[in-house]
Amino acid sequence: MTTSWRWAGARSIGTSHVKTETACQDFASAKLFIRPEGQILAAVVSDGAGSASHAETGSKLVCISFLRACREFLIAKPLEELTEDDVWDWLDEVREAINTKATSLELRPRDFASTLVAVLAGPEASIVVHIGDGAAVWRKPGAEEWEVPSWPYHGEYASTTVFVTDDPQPQLSYFRMNEPIHEFALFSDGIERLVLEQATRTAHAPFFNRMLAPLRTSDAVGLDKHLSAALKDYLDSAAVRERTDDDKSLILGVRT
Repeated sequence: MTTSWRWAGARSIGTSHVKTETACQDFASAKLFIRPEGQILAAVVSDGAGSASHAETGSKLVCISFLRACREFLIAKPLEELTEDDVWDWLDEVREAINTKATSLELRPRDFASTLVAVLAGPEASIVVHIGDGAAVWRKPGAEEWEVPSWPYHGEYASTTVFVTDDPQPQLSYFRMNEPIHEFALFSDGIERLVLEQATRTAHAPFFNRMLAPLRTSDAVGLDKHLSAALKDYLDSAAVRERTDDDKSLILGVRT
């Protein structure tokens, strides 16, 4: 049976950034690829480092360059053939895009420091690519449990993590499962404390069940623009802003 993906996504500037009159440093994007074996949804979220002078540009470059590398691979090969070595090649392309931008502005790559967390969901394989904080959660067909394939990385000190631009190379977490997923959520660190159970390293299932419910019953094909707008309203709401003052990004996906 042919299956397809429906998704919604949004990002919201944090109140701390509003107060300091700085831009939203998160970026999020998703793209659907069609191959003979079926649909592949690639979704990516990046959070620019607060200490980086061009963080908002860095996070956008990370997402756009990552999806471009993904497209170039999938033109020639199925997702099932993707290896960790291939992902390192993608990261080289992402880092080169940042280096080129930095050189053109007479800046350093670390001025664009950003994280990366991505989900690649195909008909027979599911992959997470992760550098830094933020995370992805997913659920297999017929399962009730939400899994966290790669836990957010936090350094020894508060509010520290690793970035795509780290020298000589970033700290990569690559997780592959040779079976499909039914649903997923992808988010930046701005909402980690709202959606992850730190003590048990598990996902807060009621949150994801509630957030995915409207998407499951949507009639949209591919990107649901209406639910994306509603998702932004939620991220901008007082209830969320009272619990986090950071930028927030969230992408939700359902296989139909």
